[in-house]
Amino acid sequence: MTELSDRVISQANLSRIERGLGQLENNIIVVSNQVQEVSREVQEVSQEVLEAQSRIEQLVNEFREFVHKDQLSKNLQLAETRLVKVRQELENKFGHYNDVRRRAVGILQAVDASLVKKETIEDASEEQLLAAPRYWLAPCLIALAAWLNDNKDLAERAMMEGLRRNDEKTSLFFALVTRRGARYKASREWLDRYLGLQDPHELEREVVILIDGFANGVFGPEARNKCGKQIEAWIEELSPKAGFVEEQREQWKQALKSKAERLDEQSYPYLRKYSPTWGNLEQSLEGARLHDIIHSYFTNIFAKEIVPAKSIAFAVDALLDTLVTQFDEEELPLRKDERLLSLIVEADGDRALAQSRFDSEKLLEERVSFTQLLTNFAMYPEVSKASLATQKLSLALSKEWIGHAHDDLTAENRLNVPIDIELAIDSWTGTTRNGDNEQELTDHLSEHMENRKLQALKRARLGFKEWGALAAGVIFIFMGIGMPFLFVVSAALIIYFFVAKHRISKARAKIASDHEQLLASCKDILRAVLADVVDYRRAYEEEDQKAVKIGEFLQGISPEKYAFSSHDTARSVITS
Repeated sequence: MTELSDRVISQANLSRIERGLGQLENNIIVVSNQVQEVSREVQEVSQEVLEAQSRIEQLVNEFREFVHKDQLSKNLQLAETRLVKVRQELENKFGHYNDVRRRAVGILQAVDASLVKKETIEDASEEQLLAAPRYWLAPCLIALAAWLNDNKDLAERAMMEGLRRNDEKTSLFFALVTRRGARYKASREWLDRYLGLQDPHELEREVVILIDGFANGVFGPEARNKCGKQIEAWIEELSPKAGFVEEQREQWKQALKSKAERLDEQSYPYLRKYSPTWGNLEQSLEGARLHDIIHSYFTNIFAKEIVPAKSIAFAVDALLDTLVTQFDEEELPLRKDERLLSLIVEADGDRALAQSRFDSEKLLEERVSFTQLLTNFAMYPEVSKASLATQKLSLALSKEWIGHAHDDLTAENRLNVPIDIELAIDSWTGTTRNGDNEQELTDHLSEHMENRKLQALKRARLGFKEWGALAAGVIFIFMGIGMPFLFVVSAALIIYFFVAKHRISKARAKIASDHEQLLASCKDILRAVLADVVDYRRAYEEEDQKAVKIGEFLQGISPEKYAFSSHDTARSVITS
């Protein structure tokens, strides 16, 4: 009886245990499904994280570009605002000088036309002296008016005051005025005085008026010959100076480089993005393109025809206008600010580029060497106020230095052209020279990606934790005989192992798939980069071959061709 009851209890207990195990099995299956779902969601989240990182990097780059453009915009707006203020300050401080300037040529033209009484001219000139008590031109106008009225005493006193205020400008002013009146002897004497004040190492900027007058044939035959000899003497005096040749080369190198143009940002997009060598490549191609830019610049200058003024009066009036409006030292600090701000506006807010151009120009220095002035006249005529004739003469006088500087630039640029071009696509790096080793690079890329895939697969495998769970599960099976709790734990550990194995298997399949897609994408990029390399090498070779055109062009010009007379029958003589 007792045995029967024990057997019934035992069977009842086993039935409950079996039902419990069945329920536990169902729960484990549910948990397994949930684990798989969580694993899938984790992979999706991981992919979303990668995509988010990519978007964040893109946003960072866009933000940096936005900040850069915003800074340029602010620089541009600030420069435009300051430019207006500087010009207002120039007007407020030196606006009264403009009245004096306008009268300088106006007096001469009024006398030519006999439209104004000489007494009126004299009274107006005296008013200008009171309005501009420190300005050198005011007493010159009084001297001019007194000269027209045959008032020798007043003319001499006003002339001496003008010389006291600014000897050089006053001397040049009267050299031009007397030349306008065909008083050759007086003009030559004033010109001699002006030339005697000059130091070729430190010339005033208004010497452009002298060179303009010489190049355009404004001065009389004797004065023109003297100017030609003086120019030769200045060059001969400067040439023996230690380091002169090197200085001229560097000076002209900077001037030639100032004409360089940036490559279009859309050119060579793959090479630009996937080559760490791109900076040197870009600089080298810009340097090679400079040959054609300089050649076009020079040929355009010499292709233009110089149209002489219809009379000596018009020619001198143009020089006088330039002299009295462009070269006053009092205005120089504000003129420098105005020029720099104008360059910032021209550069669309790029302050570094504007400052570099400003430093290379050296146009607004108070005193510079004669050779630097020639460079300014030739390369920056708009700011240096040089005429077309002066441009031609300056280039002809400087052709030897230009040739040396261009040769140096060419040699330096060729030396800096990268032989090997580095490539960096995703995590792969390689090198090419001419883009003709596509198969070699493709094989290397495939090998790199295969190794990368194997490393990723190596990391995506069952670890100690999973294998430990399986071993423990098996052990607990044997230990759990007659102990339901250990049996349940054993089942859970074994299920955990197979779930992990399934998850790892899916992860490895995704790794293989992703790497195949990445490899295909990288191969496409590699082909595009190599195509850019081929195009780049071809473009560089074509541009570099144009270097010889500069030397050929310079050989065809000589100074004597561009020192001419347009208002006298005699020609000037100047040797090269």
